[in-house]
Amino acid sequence: MIHSNLPHINTLGQLKQGGYRPKSIKQELRENLIRKLAAREPLFEGILGYEKTVIPDLERAILSRHNIILLGLRGQAKTRIARLMTNLLDEYIPVVAGAELNDDPLRPISRYARDLILEKGDETPIQWLHRSERYSEKLATPDVSVADLIGDSDPIKAANLRLPYSDERVIHFGLVPRSNRCIFVINELPDLQARIQVALFNILQEGDIQIRGFKLRIPLDIAFVFTANPEDYTNRGAIVTPLKDRIESQILTHYPKSIAIARKITEQEARVSGEQEERVQVPELAKELVEQIAFEARNSEYVDHRSGVSARLTISAYENLLSAAERRLLLFGEEKTTVRIADFWGVVPAITGKIELVYEGEQEGPSQVAQTLIGKAIRSLFKEHFPDPEQLKKNTKINPYQKIIGWFGEGHTLDVLNDMAHDDYRNTLIQVAGLHEFVKKYQPDLDADAHLFVMELVLHALAEYSFLSKHRLEEGLQFRDLLSSMLPMADENEDETDYPDLDPLR
Repeated sequence: MIHSNLPHINTLGQLKQGGYRPKSIKQELRENLIRKLAAREPLFEGILGYEKTVIPDLERAILSRHNIILLGLRGQAKTRIARLMTNLLDEYIPVVAGAELNDDPLRPISRYARDLILEKGDETPIQWLHRSERYSEKLATPDVSVADLIGDSDPIKAANLRLPYSDERVIHFGLVPRSNRCIFVINELPDLQARIQVALFNILQEGDIQIRGFKLRIPLDIAFVFTANPEDYTNRGAIVTPLKDRIESQILTHYPKSIAIARKITEQEARVSGEQEERVQVPELAKELVEQIAFEARNSEYVDHRSGVSARLTISAYENLLSAAERRLLLFGEEKTTVRIADFWGVVPAITGKIELVYEGEQEGPSQVAQTLIGKAIRSLFKEHFPDPEQLKKNTKINPYQKIIGWFGEGHTLDVLNDMAHDDYRNTLIQVAGLHEFVKKYQPDLDADAHLFVMELVLHALAEYSFLSKHRLEEGLQFRDLLSSMLPMADENEDETDYPDLDPLR
């Protein structure tokens, strides 16, 4: 077995003496996978939520020495999986020095390598190719040509070398031949024109290429990985049936199946500076709420399900959420702050740029759809941690929200602005009778700042469940009694009921 302990070998003769034996890249992947599985070494690090679904299928495909297609909607880590497959390659492999096709010294396939070995014999110079250089990737676009992928004759090369066009040395090889002994990935395969897909038939089945005007067979050694959206989900194109038939393993990817997995992905991928982590606290329920937005979007009647909702939505939303809190902190010159529900309006731009809307969604408008998704996420998350307000509508005798609702029923209104200093925010929330006690009862272990976040969450949830009304102000939201919102507003100068316990958090 030749690994990184032999890159000091510089000639073909030394390579033979070292006991080198050629093997195909698929055999190489298979042997290294077997070794890693036996040693219980980690595979595909950073890929979360696929431990019992995608990764076992991928391992079976590699053990079977298959070409692979990963089918799934956008943002499901398909390309990252393909790139991580390089970790299953040998650290170094020998190639004929200067060979364009990464020729194996004992199995040369190009004219250049064969002529060089014929001329120099055991003195043929050898180079070592690291596994990081054995990965090629091409995004399929309508303008990709056969020449780009496979190759074509090069008139300039023919003129410079004074060779006839019948000489294979005038060939300019495309990406696929130059990826010999490598992993070659074509992303978004359906976007490749059908006639270009046809050019891949021989490579996949017989392992060779055909270039117009030349009678040659080049037995390429390539591990192909394709990625695509499921054919039924896209109108952009399709994978031609004979090509699909030649790809041995089709593996379906998926979005995270739980909030817990989704959170791990977001926390792993979000670009958060150390300064933000130190100065901005994010309550656990806020992190769950970010993920719930994506779950709601994937089930929304306003969102095109065929397009999918990428995991990048929650990553961008989380980054924007922290930035919204950080901006507020900077505006008021505070040392530290905690995320608020009001900060979630700062994630709207991250949502609108990540979802494709159906006709009904276009009629509503991207911004309104984003706000609707946030509202639905609050509804779904809230009932997981607190008594379900929907069920309480059927049993009004026992309603833990009654004191809170009653405070608004007495004519009080509450303005929660997007940008408020900490003390103003705190003093605003503690006005609401029963709100502090309710949160303390159902979330007793929260610190003071997270407690305020949940207090605001309760108000939004009650509005979403139609116990309170919520109105957009120029700089925030106003909460009012549901009935009074349907009637002319009371005189703003009218005396309000006194509540001596205005500071229960002190």
